Amino acid sequence: MRRVAITGAGTINALGHDVPTTLEAMREGRCGIGPLDIRDVDRLSIRIGAQVRDWQPETCFNRQNIALYDRFTQFTLVAAKEALAQSGLDFRGKLGLECGVVLGTAGGGVNTWDENYRTVYEEGKNRVHPFVVPKLMNNAAASHVSMEYALRGPSFTVATACASSNHAMGLAFQMVRAGAARAMVTGGAEAMLCFGGIKAWEGLRVMSKDACRPFSANRSGMVQGEGAAVFVFEDWKHAKARGAEILAEVVGFAMTSDAADIVMPNQTGAERAMTGALADAGLNPEDVGYLNAHGTGTMANDKTECAAVAHAFGHHADRLMISSTKSMHGHVIGGTGAVELLACIMALRDGVIAPTIGYEEPDPECVLDVVPNTARQKKVKAVLSNAFAFGGLNAVLALKAA
Repeated sequence: MRRVAITGAGTINALGHDVPTTLEAMREGRCGIGPLDIRDVDRLSIRIGAQVRDWQPETCFNRQNIALYDRFTQFTLVAAKEALAQSGLDFRGKLGLECGVVLGTAGGGVNTWDENYRTVYEEGKNRVHPFVVPKLMNNAAASHVSMEYALRGPSFTVATACASSNHAMGLAFQMVRAGAARAMVTGGAEAMLCFGGIKAWEGLRVMSKDACRPFSANRSGMVQGEGAAVFVFEDWKHAKARGAEILAEVVGFAMTSDAADIVMPNQTGAERAMTGALADAGLNPEDVGYLNAHGTGTMANDKTECAAVAHAFGHHADRLMISSTKSMHGHVIGGTGAVELLACIMALRDGVIAPTIGYEEPDPECVLDVVPNTARQKKVKAVLSNAFAFGGLNAVLALKAA
Protein backbone atom coordinates (compact mmCIF):
# COMPACT_ATOMS: atom_id res chain seq x y z
CA MET A 1 0.00 0.00 0.00
CA ARG A 2 1.11 3.53 -0.78
CA ARG A 3 1.99 6.15 1.81
CA VAL A 4 -0.18 9.29 1.78
CA ALA A 5 1.19 12.80 2.20
CA ILE A 6 -0.65 16.06 2.82
CA THR A 7 0.88 18.61 0.47
CA GLY A 8 -1.58 21.48 0.61
CA ALA A 9 -4.01 23.08 3.06
CA GLY A 10 -6.50 25.92 2.79
CA THR A 11 -9.28 27.33 4.92
CA ILE A 12 -11.74 30.09 5.65
CA ASN A 13 -13.53 30.05 8.99
CA ALA A 14 -14.44 32.27 11.93
CA LEU A 15 -10.79 32.45 13.05
CA GLY A 16 -9.36 33.55 9.72
CA HIS A 17 -9.62 33.67 5.96
CA ASP A 18 -6.54 31.52 5.44
CA VAL A 19 -4.39 28.90 7.17
CA PRO A 20 -1.70 31.17 8.73
CA THR A 21 -4.31 33.45 10.31
CA THR A 22 -6.30 30.48 11.60
CA LEU A 23 -3.27 28.81 13.16
CA GLU A 24 -2.20 32.06 14.79
CA ALA A 25 -5.67 32.37 16.34
CA MET A 26 -5.48 28.78 17.60
CA ARG A 27 -2.06 29.41 19.13
CA GLU A 28 -3.38 32.49 20.88
CA GLY A 29 -6.59 30.82 22.03
CA ARG A 30 -8.66 33.41 20.25
CA CYS A 31 -12.44 32.99 20.12
CA GLY A 32 -14.31 33.41 16.83
CA ILE A 33 -17.75 33.18 18.46
CA GLY A 34 -19.85 36.33 18.71
CA PRO A 35 -23.27 37.86 18.04
CA LEU A 36 -24.90 36.65 14.84
CA ASP A 37 -25.27 39.14 12.03
CA ILE A 38 -28.08 37.56 10.01
CA ARG A 39 -31.58 38.41 8.86
CA ASP A 40 -34.36 38.05 11.48
CA VAL A 41 -31.91 37.34 14.31
CA ASP A 42 -34.45 38.92 16.70
CA ARG A 43 -36.77 35.95 16.04
CA LEU A 44 -34.16 33.48 17.28
CA SER A 45 -33.50 32.38 20.82
CA ILE A 46 -29.92 31.46 19.85
CA ARG A 47 -28.16 34.64 18.71
CA ILE A 48 -24.47 33.69 18.77
CA GLY A 49 -22.33 31.78 16.30
CA ALA A 50 -18.86 31.51 14.81
CA GLN A 51 -19.46 33.48 11.61
CA VAL A 52 -16.98 34.21 8.86
CA ARG A 53 -16.70 37.97 9.33
CA ASP A 54 -15.91 40.53 6.62
CA TRP A 55 -16.70 38.06 3.85
CA GLN A 56 -17.06 39.83 0.51
CA PRO A 57 -17.64 37.25 -2.24
CA GLU A 58 -17.41 39.89 -4.95
CA THR A 59 -13.68 40.17 -4.27
CA CYS A 60 -13.25 36.50 -5.23
CA PHE A 61 -15.98 35.78 -7.78
CA ASN A 62 -17.77 37.54 -10.61
CA ARG A 63 -21.49 38.29 -10.52
CA GLN A 64 -22.40 35.28 -12.64
CA ASN A 65 -20.54 32.89 -10.33
CA ILE A 66 -22.01 34.43 -7.19
CA ALA A 67 -25.46 33.69 -8.62
CA LEU A 68 -24.41 30.06 -8.99
CA TYR A 69 -22.43 29.51 -5.76
CA ASP A 70 -24.11 29.03 -2.41
CA ARG A 71 -22.12 30.36 0.56
CA PHE A 72 -20.76 26.86 1.35
CA THR A 73 -19.49 26.52 -2.23
CA GLN A 74 -17.86 29.95 -2.05
CA PHE A 75 -16.03 28.95 1.12
CA THR A 76 -14.92 25.67 -0.45
CA LEU A 77 -13.49 27.32 -3.56
CA VAL A 78 -11.55 29.87 -1.48
CA ALA A 79 -10.07 27.11 0.70
CA ALA A 80 -9.31 24.94 -2.34
CA LYS A 81 -7.47 27.79 -4.05
CA GLU A 82 -5.13 28.16 -1.06
CA ALA A 83 -4.58 24.40 -0.77
CA LEU A 84 -3.87 23.88 -4.47
CA ALA A 85 -1.51 26.86 -4.56
CA GLN A 86 0.50 25.43 -1.69
CA SER A 87 0.61 21.95 -3.20
CA GLY A 88 1.94 23.23 -6.52
CA LEU A 89 0.08 20.54 -8.46
CA ASP A 90 -1.23 21.24 -11.96
CA PHE A 91 -4.04 18.88 -12.88
CA ARG A 92 -4.29 19.84 -16.51
CA GLY A 93 -3.37 16.93 -18.74
CA LYS A 94 -2.87 13.32 -17.70
CA LEU A 95 -2.53 13.97 -13.96
CA GLY A 96 -6.08 15.32 -13.81
CA LEU A 97 -7.37 11.95 -15.03
CA GLU A 98 -5.79 10.27 -11.99
CA CYS A 99 -7.00 12.72 -9.34
CA GLY A 100 -10.36 13.69 -7.91
CA VAL A 101 -12.36 15.44 -5.21
CA VAL A 102 -14.22 14.10 -2.20
CA LEU A 103 -15.73 16.64 0.19
CA GLY A 104 -18.01 16.53 3.19
CA THR A 105 -21.04 18.64 4.05
CA ALA A 106 -24.17 18.03 6.09
CA GLY A 107 -26.46 20.78 4.87
CA GLY A 108 -25.03 21.83 1.54
CA GLY A 109 -26.81 24.91 0.22
CA VAL A 110 -28.82 25.77 3.32
CA ASN A 111 -28.60 29.50 2.59
CA THR A 112 -30.11 28.88 -0.84
CA TRP A 113 -32.94 26.83 0.65
CA ASP A 114 -33.59 29.60 3.18
CA GLU A 115 -33.59 32.41 0.62
CA ASN A 116 -35.92 30.63 -1.78
CA TYR A 117 -38.38 29.46 0.86
CA ARG A 118 -38.71 33.14 1.74
CA THR A 119 -39.24 34.00 -1.92
CA VAL A 120 -42.04 31.46 -2.36
CA TYR A 121 -43.77 31.38 1.03
CA GLU A 122 -43.15 34.81 2.56
CA GLU A 123 -43.07 36.99 -0.54
CA GLY A 124 -45.60 34.92 -2.46
CA LYS A 125 -43.61 34.70 -5.67
CA ASN A 126 -44.25 31.84 -8.06
CA ARG A 127 -40.82 31.67 -9.68
CA VAL A 128 -37.31 31.06 -8.40
CA HIS A 129 -33.94 31.38 -10.10
CA PRO A 130 -33.32 28.58 -12.65
CA PHE A 131 -30.07 27.65 -10.89
CA VAL A 132 -31.58 27.03 -7.45
CA VAL A 133 -31.15 23.25 -7.67
CA PRO A 134 -27.51 23.24 -8.87
CA LYS A 135 -26.78 25.91 -6.26
CA LEU A 136 -28.22 24.06 -3.26
CA MET A 137 -27.23 20.47 -4.06
CA ASN A 138 -24.75 18.89 -1.65
CA ASN A 139 -22.32 17.99 -4.44
CA ALA A 140 -22.17 21.53 -5.80
CA ALA A 141 -18.89 22.41 -4.06
CA ALA A 142 -17.15 19.20 -5.13
CA SER A 143 -18.35 19.64 -8.69
CA HIS A 144 -17.16 23.24 -8.92
CA VAL A 145 -13.75 22.31 -7.51
CA SER A 146 -13.42 19.53 -10.07
CA MET A 147 -14.32 21.91 -12.89
CA GLU A 148 -12.09 24.71 -11.66
CA TYR A 149 -9.00 22.50 -11.47
CA ALA A 150 -9.69 19.92 -14.22
CA LEU A 151 -9.97 17.01 -11.78
CA ARG A 152 -11.45 14.18 -13.83
CA GLY A 153 -11.05 11.26 -11.42
CA PRO A 154 -13.52 10.20 -8.69
CA SER A 155 -15.42 13.24 -7.47
CA PHE A 156 -18.31 13.16 -4.99
CA THR A 157 -19.72 14.42 -1.69
CA VAL A 158 -20.18 12.62 1.62
CA ALA A 159 -23.04 13.65 3.91
CA THR A 160 -22.85 12.01 7.34
CA ALA A 161 -23.85 14.93 9.54
CA CYS A 162 -21.00 16.06 11.81
CA ALA A 163 -18.65 13.28 10.61
CA SER A 164 -18.92 14.26 6.94
CA SER A 165 -15.45 15.77 6.57
CA ASN A 166 -13.69 12.96 8.39
CA HIS A 167 -15.51 10.39 6.30
CA ALA A 168 -14.59 12.30 3.13
CA MET A 169 -10.94 12.63 4.10
CA GLY A 170 -10.81 9.01 5.21
CA LEU A 171 -12.13 7.85 1.84
CA ALA A 172 -9.67 10.13 0.04
CA PHE A 173 -6.87 8.61 2.10
CA GLN A 174 -7.99 5.09 1.26
CA MET A 175 -8.19 5.85 -2.48
CA VAL A 176 -4.68 7.29 -2.62
CA ARG A 177 -3.29 4.51 -0.42
CA ALA A 178 -4.88 1.85 -2.63
CA GLY A 179 -3.60 3.45 -5.84
CA ALA A 180 -7.06 4.37 -7.10
CA ALA A 181 -5.96 8.01 -7.32
CA ARG A 182 -2.61 9.79 -7.51
CA ALA A 183 -3.95 12.67 -5.42
CA MET A 184 -7.29 13.75 -3.97
CA VAL A 185 -8.59 17.17 -3.04
CA THR A 186 -10.55 16.64 0.16
CA GLY A 187 -12.04 18.28 3.23
CA GLY A 188 -15.41 19.85 3.87
CA ALA A 189 -17.56 22.95 4.25
CA GLU A 190 -20.72 24.21 5.91
CA ALA A 191 -22.72 27.44 5.96
CA MET A 192 -25.82 26.95 8.10
CA LEU A 193 -25.75 30.31 9.88
CA CYS A 194 -28.99 31.66 8.47
CA PHE A 195 -32.42 32.01 10.04
CA GLY A 196 -33.71 28.62 8.89
CA GLY A 197 -30.49 26.82 9.77
CA ILE A 198 -30.35 28.17 13.31
CA LYS A 199 -34.10 27.78 13.89
CA ALA A 200 -33.90 24.09 12.99
CA TRP A 201 -31.02 23.51 15.41
CA GLU A 202 -32.86 25.39 18.18
CA GLY A 203 -35.41 22.61 18.20
CA LEU A 204 -32.79 20.10 19.36
CA ARG A 205 -32.14 22.10 22.55
CA VAL A 206 -28.40 21.46 22.42
CA MET A 207 -27.29 25.02 21.62
CA SER A 208 -25.63 27.42 24.03
CA LYS A 209 -26.79 31.01 24.32
CA ASP A 210 -23.49 32.35 25.62
CA ALA A 211 -20.34 30.30 24.87
CA CYS A 212 -18.88 26.93 23.92
CA ARG A 213 -17.14 25.39 26.96
CA PRO A 214 -16.21 21.79 26.12
CA PHE A 215 -15.30 19.53 29.07
CA SER A 216 -16.04 22.30 31.60
CA ALA A 217 -18.56 21.40 34.31
CA ASN A 218 -20.57 24.55 33.56
CA ARG A 219 -20.90 23.82 29.84
CA SER A 220 -24.19 24.91 28.32
CA GLY A 221 -24.16 23.38 24.84
CA MET A 222 -22.66 23.69 21.39
CA VAL A 223 -22.21 26.81 19.28
CA GLN A 224 -22.55 26.54 15.53
CA GLY A 225 -19.89 27.82 13.15
CA GLU A 226 -19.32 28.02 9.42
CA GLY A 227 -16.47 27.79 6.96
CA ALA A 228 -14.38 25.31 5.00
CA ALA A 229 -11.03 23.56 5.01
CA VAL A 230 -9.54 21.75 2.02
CA PHE A 231 -6.42 19.59 1.70
CA VAL A 232 -4.42 17.82 -0.95
CA PHE A 233 -3.78 14.15 -0.12
CA GLU A 234 -1.06 12.85 -2.42
CA ASP A 235 0.86 9.67 -3.09
CA TRP A 236 4.02 10.01 -0.97
CA LYS A 237 6.45 8.94 -3.70
CA HIS A 238 4.83 11.28 -6.20
CA ALA A 239 5.13 14.17 -3.75
CA LYS A 240 8.77 13.40 -2.92
CA ALA A 241 9.71 13.00 -6.58
CA ARG A 242 8.51 16.49 -7.42
CA GLY A 243 10.08 18.03 -4.30
CA ALA A 244 6.81 18.98 -2.63
CA GLU A 245 6.69 20.18 0.96
CA ILE A 246 4.93 17.52 3.03
CA LEU A 247 2.83 18.92 5.87
CA ALA A 248 2.03 15.58 7.51
CA GLU A 249 1.40 11.93 6.69
CA VAL A 250 -2.05 10.34 6.91
CA VAL A 251 -1.50 6.86 8.31
CA GLY A 252 -4.84 5.45 9.46
CA PHE A 253 -8.60 5.71 9.31
CA ALA A 254 -11.54 3.89 10.84
CA MET A 255 -15.29 4.35 10.78
CA THR A 256 -17.96 2.67 12.88
CA SER A 257 -21.69 2.84 13.44
CA ASP A 258 -23.29 2.79 16.88
CA ALA A 259 -26.51 1.31 15.49
CA ALA A 260 -28.11 2.49 18.71
CA ASP A 261 -29.73 5.94 18.76
CA ILE A 262 -30.30 8.71 16.21
CA VAL A 263 -28.94 11.50 18.45
CA MET A 264 -27.38 10.06 21.63
CA PRO A 265 -23.69 9.10 21.35
CA ASN A 266 -22.47 5.64 22.21
CA GLN A 267 -19.20 5.01 24.04
CA THR A 268 -18.50 1.66 22.39
CA GLY A 269 -18.89 2.99 18.86
CA ALA A 270 -16.56 5.92 19.53
CA GLU A 271 -14.02 3.67 21.21
CA ARG A 272 -14.04 1.17 18.33
CA ALA A 273 -13.40 3.98 15.85
CA MET A 274 -10.36 5.19 17.79
CA THR A 275 -8.87 1.73 18.30
CA GLY A 276 -9.60 0.94 14.66
CA ALA A 277 -7.71 4.02 13.47
CA LEU A 278 -4.75 3.10 15.69
CA ALA A 279 -4.72 -0.44 14.31
CA ASP A 280 -5.00 0.75 10.71
CA ALA A 281 -2.07 3.09 11.31
CA GLY A 282 0.04 0.48 13.09
CA LEU A 283 0.22 2.75 16.14
CA ASN A 284 0.19 1.89 19.81
CA PRO A 285 -1.77 4.17 22.16
CA GLU A 286 1.55 5.39 23.61
CA ASP A 287 2.61 6.68 20.18
CA VAL A 288 -0.13 9.32 20.13
CA GLY A 289 0.65 12.62 21.83
CA TYR A 290 -2.42 14.66 20.90
CA LEU A 291 -6.06 13.97 20.13
CA ASN A 292 -8.37 16.55 18.59
CA ALA A 293 -11.64 15.71 20.30
CA HIS A 294 -15.12 15.97 18.87
CA GLY A 295 -15.79 18.01 22.02
CA THR A 296 -19.07 19.75 21.24
CA GLY A 297 -19.68 21.18 24.70
CA THR A 298 -22.84 19.16 25.29
CA MET A 299 -23.13 16.99 28.39
CA ALA A 300 -23.84 13.82 26.40
CA ASN A 301 -20.92 14.19 23.99
CA ASP A 302 -18.27 15.29 26.47
CA LYS A 303 -18.91 12.57 29.03
CA THR A 304 -19.21 9.83 26.41
CA GLU A 305 -16.09 10.90 24.54
CA CYS A 306 -13.96 11.15 27.69
CA ALA A 307 -15.03 7.65 28.74
CA ALA A 308 -14.30 6.30 25.25
CA VAL A 309 -10.84 7.91 25.20
CA ALA A 310 -10.05 6.51 28.65
CA HIS A 311 -10.95 2.99 27.52
CA ALA A 312 -9.29 3.21 24.10
CA PHE A 313 -6.00 4.56 25.44
CA GLY A 314 -5.88 2.76 28.78
CA HIS A 315 -3.10 3.93 31.10
CA HIS A 316 -1.82 6.33 28.41
CA ALA A 317 -5.05 8.36 28.59
CA ASP A 318 -3.70 10.29 31.59
CA ARG A 319 -0.69 11.43 29.55
CA LEU A 320 -2.60 12.18 26.35
CA MET A 321 -3.30 15.82 25.49
CA ILE A 322 -6.79 16.34 24.06
CA SER A 323 -8.53 19.56 23.09
CA SER A 324 -11.66 20.78 21.39
CA THR A 325 -10.99 23.62 18.98
CA LYS A 326 -14.75 23.99 18.55
CA SER A 327 -14.45 26.28 21.57
CA MET A 328 -12.77 28.74 19.17
CA HIS A 329 -14.17 28.16 15.65
CA GLY A 330 -17.54 26.72 16.63
CA HIS A 331 -19.07 23.47 15.44
CA VAL A 332 -18.79 23.65 11.65
CA ILE A 333 -21.08 20.59 11.40
CA GLY A 334 -20.18 18.73 8.17
CA GLY A 335 -17.04 20.84 7.73
CA THR A 336 -15.81 20.63 11.30
CA GLY A 337 -13.41 17.69 10.96
CA ALA A 338 -11.62 19.48 8.13
CA VAL A 339 -11.09 22.69 10.10
CA GLU A 340 -9.92 20.62 13.07
CA LEU A 341 -7.35 18.79 10.95
CA LEU A 342 -5.49 22.11 10.79
CA ALA A 343 -4.89 21.89 14.56
CA CYS A 344 -3.58 18.34 14.11
CA ILE A 345 -1.11 19.46 11.44
CA MET A 346 -0.01 22.36 13.66
CA ALA A 347 0.68 19.93 16.50
CA LEU A 348 2.81 17.71 14.25
CA ARG A 349 4.69 20.45 12.38
CA ASP A 350 5.07 23.19 14.96
CA GLY A 351 4.74 21.34 18.25
CA VAL A 352 1.88 23.65 19.26
CA ILE A 353 -1.14 22.06 20.91
CA ALA A 354 -4.29 24.12 20.40
CA PRO A 355 -6.18 24.74 23.65
CA THR A 356 -9.74 24.13 24.78
CA ILE A 357 -10.77 27.69 25.60
CA GLY A 358 -13.69 28.67 27.83
CA TYR A 359 -12.74 26.02 30.38
CA GLU A 360 -13.85 27.23 33.82
CA GLU A 361 -14.78 24.35 36.13
CA PRO A 362 -13.31 20.82 36.37
CA ASP A 363 -15.79 18.05 35.62
CA PRO A 364 -15.26 14.84 37.63
CA GLU A 365 -16.49 12.88 34.61
CA CYS A 366 -13.98 14.55 32.26
CA VAL A 367 -10.67 14.25 34.10
CA LEU A 368 -8.37 14.03 31.07
CA ASP A 369 -5.79 16.66 30.11
CA VAL A 370 -7.94 18.95 27.97
CA VAL A 371 -5.22 21.64 27.50
CA PRO A 372 -7.37 24.28 29.21
CA ASN A 373 -7.39 27.85 27.87
CA THR A 374 -3.73 28.18 26.86
CA ALA A 375 -1.87 26.56 23.97
CA ARG A 376 0.99 24.27 24.91
CA GLN A 377 4.39 23.78 23.30
CA LYS A 378 4.99 20.05 23.00
CA LYS A 379 6.45 18.01 20.17
CA VAL A 380 4.32 15.02 19.19
CA LYS A 381 4.86 12.28 16.62
CA ALA A 382 1.31 11.10 16.01
CA VAL A 383 -2.23 12.45 16.47
CA LEU A 384 -5.84 11.33 16.18
CA SER A 385 -8.80 13.44 15.07
CA ASN A 386 -12.29 12.39 16.22
CA ALA A 387 -15.64 13.06 14.56
CA PHE A 388 -18.90 11.62 15.91
CA ALA A 389 -22.24 12.34 14.27
CA PHE A 390 -25.98 12.13 14.75
CA GLY A 391 -27.07 8.77 13.43
CA GLY A 392 -24.33 7.12 15.48
CA LEU A 393 -21.67 7.57 12.78
CA ASN A 394 -18.04 7.76 13.88
CA ALA A 395 -14.92 8.55 11.83
CA VAL A 396 -11.37 8.88 13.17
CA LEU A 397 -8.20 9.84 11.31
CA ALA A 398 -4.60 9.12 12.37
CA LEU A 399 -1.68 11.30 11.26
CA LYS A 400 2.09 11.24 11.79
CA ALA A 401 4.72 13.91 11.51
CA ALA A 402 6.37 14.11 8.12
